[in-house]
Amino acid sequence: MAAVAEPGPLATTIAAPAAARLASIDLLRGLTIGFMILVNNNGGEQAFGIFKHADWNGFTPTDLVFPMFLFLVGVSIAISTPARLQGGASRASLLAHAMRRSAILFLLGVVVNSFPFFHFDVMRFYGVLQRIAICYLIAVALHLASSGWRSKLFVIVAALTGYWLLLCLVPVPGHGLPGLDVPLLDPDRNLAAWLDRLIFSAKHLYEQTRDPEGLLSTLPALATTLIGLLAGDWLRSGRSPSRKIVALGAAGVACVLAGTLWNAGFPINKKLWTSSYVLFAGGWSLLLLAAFLWLELRGSRAGNTSKSPWRLVLLVFGTNAIAAYMFSELLAASLWSIPLRENLSLQQWLIELAARAAPDAAVGALLYSSLFTLVCWLAVHALYRRRVFMAI
Repeated sequence: MAAVAEPGPLATTIAAPAAARLASIDLLRGLTIGFMILVNNNGGEQAFGIFKHADWNGFTPTDLVFPMFLFLVGVSIAISTPARLQGGASRASLLAHAMRRSAILFLLGVVVNSFPFFHFDVMRFYGVLQRIAICYLIAVALHLASSGWRSKLFVIVAALTGYWLLLCLVPVPGHGLPGLDVPLLDPDRNLAAWLDRLIFSAKHLYEQTRDPEGLLSTLPALATTLIGLLAGDWLRSGRSPSRKIVALGAAGVACVLAGTLWNAGFPINKKLWTSSYVLFAGGWSLLLLAAFLWLELRGSRAGNTSKSPWRLVLLVFGTNAIAAYMFSELLAASLWSIPLRENLSLQQWLIELAARAAPDAAVGALLYSSLFTLVCWLAVHALYRRRVFMAI
């Protein structure tokens, strides 16, 4: 723990809201982490559809959470790295710092996956924080090597095109050619799933036959991060706030349309992180960032940017995202691991209690997830009031 957090992949300093665009990033990050906690603890299968991931191909609001995180990682890199270079830090020191952060994030991800029992024989090494760690490190290295937008755009295009070609044209060992011998994007008979099974046995994979944060799909996930990096570069430019907002909105619409069109031949799929999914989710991320920038600009012109109670609600999560994520995951694992009786954990009992207090199961699930999110917010708010921010 540290008293003050530097702007980083998942956390920014509390002083950041002095600049409108940084405040917008913190607020958007807060919305993302809050919704993430809500949907990760949605009360089970009876939850409303918008609080669940698409079963396979398709898209729900829940499927936007993780790419939004990676998108904001890229935005934060674009804003914090030049400032630290101007402050006298060398590129070598920034790369070393990114490597240390990445290693810590990766280890935290393993802790989250394994808590509270830490059984190595079933330990999952892929995961949310692990993917963020890898994409963050590569994005920082690329940004330090070349600050121009052309190189980043080239990597985005190459990653999305290359991943599309790999999943559509490369035969899956033991199964054949996608779209001919096996259905395109078959859940278990695709190249990404095959590679995950080649590296790890089933007991180390989230879904036994595959993993949604597997190795190969990290390639398009990097493209998601770099879209955020380009957006952050645009925010740092000398254009007027209005022009920045309009351009981000236009780029968002273009990406959503491109993802929708590509969906016809290469379906939007969060678990495989398909190229069409990258563009579709990236477009919505750009649109939400533009919307938050517009709201912040409008509020600053009216002189009431700090009056909304929702601002505090979002800033608590947004300025301490690592702490919020870690607390929510460890709390959920703790509730799940405490048995009340045979085949009934404390978590299940609380979900059932909420269901009995509500008119139907879906509302009960929402009641449980809302109360869970509130508990997490109160815990992180205690840190916020003491100006304690978890930094790595």
